[in-house]
Amino acid sequence: MHYKNMLGYRYPKGPFAMISVYTFTGAAVITSTVFSLLLFLSIDDSPLMKGLFGTLAIIFEAGKFYAWYEFGERRAHKNYTGAITSLIFYLVLAAISIGGSVGGINSATNKAQSVIAIEQSKVLAYDRQIESIEKQIQLNNLAAEKYIEMERIATGVTRIQKQNNQLREQQIRLAAERDALPPVAQGSAIGLINSLADAFNVSTQIAQLGLVVFLSILLDLFAAFFVGVIGEELRFRRFYEHFGEIALTPHVMAMPVGFIEHKPEEDVVYSQRHQESEETTPPLTLAENVEKSVRDGVITCSKKAVAKHFMLAADEVDALFEQMMEAGVIAKKANHHYYLAPSVQA
Repeated sequence: MHYKNMLGYRYPKGPFAMISVYTFTGAAVITSTVFSLLLFLSIDDSPLMKGLFGTLAIIFEAGKFYAWYEFGERRAHKNYTGAITSLIFYLVLAAISIGGSVGGINSATNKAQSVIAIEQSKVLAYDRQIESIEKQIQLNNLAAEKYIEMERIATGVTRIQKQNNQLREQQIRLAAERDALPPVAQGSAIGLINSLADAFNVSTQIAQLGLVVFLSILLDLFAAFFVGVIGEELRFRRFYEHFGEIALTPHVMAMPVGFIEHKPEEDVVYSQRHQESEETTPPLTLAENVEKSVRDGVITCSKKAVAKHFMLAADEVDALFEQMMEAGVIAKKANHHYYLAPSVQA
């Protein structure tokens, strides 16, 4: 935890900032969970299996973000082994979540493309019918030419012309029905996929896969970032409660360089006496402070309590306890619990 360099300008975030952070985090977590549910619920159609797979998806999502929060906590306390373990758990669960998000987004995109394909197939069906009628008219015209060469205009050509007129009317009717169809509504996502395919000269399937993978990874990173922001803010608030109010006193921060504060005569005399008493009484060491706190009942004689109360890292607490055991201040029971030595308690 490196807040000592921040105490000159760092304050806890206000209500608006925290509401915004929690809102963004909640939206990202819910969206990621929904996409994972879309994938896991499609595995089996049985209601029981749907419930089990849905619960599994929610557990994976919740565990993923808690693992990331725990990674920040352990790294802040310099527990690097635990931080690496939490990071591995997060990466595994994030890979599963990204796969679920890819499946969910891809399913929604495929559904939109299938709707467009159905509408386009209707237009193509009308085009094929109109084209077949046109070919039939051309064949009739060839037959009419043969009848003209055979000088059978009154019988053959008249019948063919009448048939062609009927075909033309049918062709006009089909064209009117085709033009009356509503235009194919292309969503922005489909348009983006087509644009990416044209820009990178790839197929629409590859462009679609690349887009959904990018969006899925971006969603997880977005959620992880805000979870990290919440964890950092909670750690800072705990630190601020212990040391921030003293270090951030406006009177201390606002004093200009070289400022000499005027003090009443009584305060000067009290300050001189207090300074003389401090000079005669040497300051307590860290081990002595720990011993005094345990003896006074402020904290228990445990590494966790000492680390939390004195804001120490794990390796610093280990070294301190070894030093105090060598000095005979504390001792260890058979169950590895620490206690003040009898001579010290007396």
